[in-house]
Amino acid sequence: MENLPVTTGADIIAQALYKSGVRYAFGIPGGEVLALVDALVRTGIQFVIARHENAAGFMAEGAYRATGAPGVLVATVGPGVANGLNSVANAAQERVPLIVLTGKVPEEETLTYTHQIFDHQAALRPFVKASFEARIGACDLVIDKAVAIATSNRPGAVHIDLPIPVANADHAPHRSAPDIIPAPLAPASGIATETAQKRFSAAERPIIVAGQDLLNEEGGPDAVAAFATKHNIPVVTTYKAKGVLAEEHSLSLGGHGLSPKSDAIILPLLAQSDCVICAGYDPIEMRMGWRDPFAPGTAISFVQAQNDHFMHREDILITVPSAQGLVLFDGLEPTAVWPDGAPAKARADLSAAFGQTDAWTPASLYHTLNDALPRDIAVTVDSGAHRILWSQIMTCTRPNQLLQSTGLCTMGCALPLATGHALASGKPVVAVMGDGCLDMVLGELATLRDLALPVTVVVVVDGSYSLIAHKQRGEGYQSAGVDFGVTDYAATAQAMGIASSTARDAEALRNTVQDAIHSGKPTLIAVPMPRGAYHTQI
Repeated sequence: MENLPVTTGADIIAQALYKSGVRYAFGIPGGEVLALVDALVRTGIQFVIARHENAAGFMAEGAYRATGAPGVLVATVGPGVANGLNSVANAAQERVPLIVLTGKVPEEETLTYTHQIFDHQAALRPFVKASFEARIGACDLVIDKAVAIATSNRPGAVHIDLPIPVANADHAPHRSAPDIIPAPLAPASGIATETAQKRFSAAERPIIVAGQDLLNEEGGPDAVAAFATKHNIPVVTTYKAKGVLAEEHSLSLGGHGLSPKSDAIILPLLAQSDCVICAGYDPIEMRMGWRDPFAPGTAISFVQAQNDHFMHREDILITVPSAQGLVLFDGLEPTAVWPDGAPAKARADLSAAFGQTDAWTPASLYHTLNDALPRDIAVTVDSGAHRILWSQIMTCTRPNQLLQSTGLCTMGCALPLATGHALASGKPVVAVMGDGCLDMVLGELATLRDLALPVTVVVVVDGSYSLIAHKQRGEGYQSAGVDFGVTDYAATAQAMGIASSTARDAEALRNTVQDAIHSGKPTLIAVPMPRGAYHTQI
């Protein structure tokens, strides 16, 4: 973006996004956003056509996870906006700074024209941090506010409704916003900090619980990993925070929150702890069994927002980033660190509970996949039984390595997440999907083909919504509404111009996955599994 003339409101918005680091915008064009799309492209932002606005929103998240720049979703009036609602709600619960730009018919037109018209702002307000309608001559202010709000504290989506006349109207040069250098945050002295220090010093069974808010704190994951290793404190993470401490490390107890099998091992350990340090822990990821998992008078939370969820009650909550909060304990040491060795036993028990088996089962499938993948490759997964088991088995070596929807837990996100991430990073990505999830976004294989990205899609085919079938079985209900026909996904992908194969055993899966990643081309690998295979494994 060099020496572009400032002419319209759309230009102002596009140029501000470019200065914020945005290089990709995702969506489907429509008559009401043509000026905006043109401005984005002229500014140097690639406009990527998805097959559905919901998928476009997830692609925008994938790009954000790869670059750190806000994601951008563009939707035209009416059905375009409605189609994107799920991905906007996902951004709210997954803490994604998503700028949602929607086209708008001029207000005076809507007095006598109702085609495709509904109140975009009213529809989106439950899911966004803020919603604005852009005004002539003030597009610079509205986009600056949108980016600031979307990226501050707990990130989230911000919506701008852009009427056609505003997008096309002449606009003065962007008013220069003052450069704001945030002062370092530190816990205020007082009873809370003094109590936290005393609790840490007296602790004999300290443990760290790390959550997704930590991923949005600059330096947060590194600070927590360094603190844990310095003091020899075990680390439990949510699924989203997997890799905050490399899971090969003996202090890592892996990611948890949805598996009853893992809960049976980890929750008793948390209940025994006398000092639970919650680092960016947001229980929005956790199942109901994680309500009040800590003993009274043990939890110290460093978070970005006050506790309004009441999933657990901490008596010490300090609203600072974890890296600054942990400074409280400089020069201090716990009295002891689990002299009974309980965390090491829990780690061994988890390994046994989710270990490799001789038979070809989902656990064997995911262990084979885990062993076949490059150590630091980015992986996406969508919701279902496959996500729970894969999240327990995959060994993450870094934060943001396993991308998934953990707050909203929406199906069909893995393929568009992988597409956006591969596009923005230029690196291979593996998407792990269930067949029910792939069916929801099958058209996005065409998007992947058109972009020719190095994404390997591994789809587990069992003709069932396995997680719901598992719940029906566990609660004594009859099986209903969970089984569906099996698609030949390899043939489907091939017909769409994507390399494909079917792997029916460990050796075939290992070889095809490695070949696919090495090829650098879009590839789909179908892995058949019998119905009911997950029943004893999650």
